[in-house]
Amino acid sequence: MIDRSATLTIASIAAGGDGVGRADGVVVFVPRTAPGDVARVRIAGAKRFARGQLLQLEQPSPARIDPPCPHYTADRCGGCQLQHLSYEAQLAAKRTIIGDALRRIGRRDVPDPYVEPSDVPWRYRRKLTLHLRRTPTGWIAGLHPYDDPVTVFDLRDCPITEERVLDVWRELRGAFDALPEERSLRVAVRLLEDGAAVTVEGGRAWRTADVLFGRAPSLSELWWRPDDGPLRRVASRSVQSRAGAAFVQVNARVAARIHGELVTRVRAHAPARVIDAYAGSGETAIPLAQDGSTVVAIELDRAAVDRMRGRLAPPSSAIAGRVEDHLERALPADVVILNPPRAGVNSRVTDALERHRSSLRALFYVSCDPATLARDLARLPGYRLVSVRGYDMFPQTAHVETLCELEPVAP
Repeated sequence: MIDRSATLTIASIAAGGDGVGRADGVVVFVPRTAPGDVARVRIAGAKRFARGQLLQLEQPSPARIDPPCPHYTADRCGGCQLQHLSYEAQLAAKRTIIGDALRRIGRRDVPDPYVEPSDVPWRYRRKLTLHLRRTPTGWIAGLHPYDDPVTVFDLRDCPITEERVLDVWRELRGAFDALPEERSLRVAVRLLEDGAAVTVEGGRAWRTADVLFGRAPSLSELWWRPDDGPLRRVASRSVQSRAGAAFVQVNARVAARIHGELVTRVRAHAPARVIDAYAGSGETAIPLAQDGSTVVAIELDRAAVDRMRGRLAPPSSAIAGRVEDHLERALPADVVILNPPRAGVNSRVTDALERHRSSLRALFYVSCDPATLARDLARLPGYRLVSVRGYDMFPQTAHVETLCELEPVAP
């Protein structure tokens, strides 16, 4: 076990946002450092990898800037990881993160890809989830420090979040006494087309939901996931059920650019049959079906599938269930689209795609995690990587979105 201090030079940024350096051959991960920093670091860890704590900057990197958010420094906020880097340095770090994952994990001999910048690097988030803790003087609503997964500091502003989201949070703060009587909760605010939806997670009884809803006029919907039950809507200003508790794109502008590029590339193959896996509410499946393609959309969220079915005309169809349970029966297809959650795809999905690759013209993979993307590409040796491009969906953080196009290799 290593437990000492050393001076080292930070060479790059790792996938989680930590700086990476070496001390006596040991790889050291140091939060809040920048490529080019010469830093005095306290090191603790095993023989091959170690964690470092920044003690002193002996020579700051030219990539460094002063973080504009006071929480980032004063409270060690873990919501962002890269505010101390210039935006150009953030994009460079994300290029390296994607390229390194594809080469090291995915076994693809590719250069670091281009990462499209976000046109709005601040105030872009349309959703903000906070941890709530009850104290003797009232509720604290905030985030964890990056080095303390238990403590919660009180968040007063989040400069990567849209002001409209923060306005809703200010309304809610005046109604915290109407929350479930628990010591801790998780509460999410997300914007809708006409208002906002709030989801409260935690608690076993909640008899004052209507009080909270009445004191927050910006809300269109209120949802609750109790400790021992499923998610349900408890209040609404709309007669019809909406998608308030469903997945929403955090950065709508960048998401629209990715979607536009994906649809354009799929259309270039003029597919007669498309499988849209992890299809959401059909944002991609519906326009492709309107083009005349037969689309099979597969999505786990039954409510999303129900909304989609009304807009997918036969012979296109929507299936509610896990992709790994239905993909094999839906194949063959000309084009398959994968847009999985952060965990990536089940190995049964890549196995099925390998078995049916002779029928495919193209495979598209939209990823929010370069490591799981690379792992899944390693499971697809029968496909060649045609193109890869990153998109900075989450400025100031270490997260990055990636769009890949693959084509089958002839046996």
